Amino acid sequence: MNTLPVTLLVVAKAPEPGKAKTRLAKTVGDRVAAEIAAAALLDTLDAVAAVPVSARVVALTGDVDAASAGAEIRRRLQSFTVIAQRGADFADRLANAHADASAACGGRPVLQIGMDTPQVTDGLLTNCARKLLGTQALLGPACDGGWWILGLHEPAAAECLRGVPMSQSDTGELTAKALRDRDIDVVLVETLTDVDVVDDVAAVREMCDDDSRFVRVTVAAGL
Repeated sequence: MNTLPVTLLVVAKAPEPGKAKTRLAKTVGDRVAAEIAAAALLDTLDAVAAVPVSARVVALTGDVDAASAGAEIRRRLQSFTVIAQRGADFADRLANAHADASAACGGRPVLQIGMDTPQVTDGLLTNCARKLLGTQALLGPACDGGWWILGLHEPAAAECLRGVPMSQSDTGELTAKALRDRDIDVVLVETLTDVDVVDDVAAVREMCDDDSRFVRVTVAAGL
């Protein structure tokens, strides 16, 4: 399969107990929430690693050594370019991650996901990367009103994210509007459920492979 001239970017947070998946933790506790976050991150990294793109980058915040499954995560990250997140809030960190990933990897189009959709497959991400090469921007809505994937043919367009409120029920709509206000065409792709609260777990698990870490960890937790 030909290599696609795209940088695939994962924006991730080390799954430290007490700091990861805090809304989920209110129901399942800090330790289990961190284990679920670690499983989701590792499943995501496996899918990303299998996508035929020119570069794979993880923009990371937090202490991996203090994280659930920290040693396994650190080993997995060895096959990625790892950059530090920077910025005062999440919108700034997203915009900066696009800029930094682009600078580190030759200015190619950037396709960015988070770590809340462990059901993603290399096939789905490959299709998104191909679509991005033929459009200015690509956006994958999330069921909660946010988005799970954002692709920008010109990574500098991510500057518009700085004015978008994140983690709201209209974040996806506002992100698309911010891009279109800059005369950037936006192509929508599949809508996915991301994992934020315990009620999300079953819907996401149904979309995962049976042998995925997310399935094993959530079943073991009785969810």
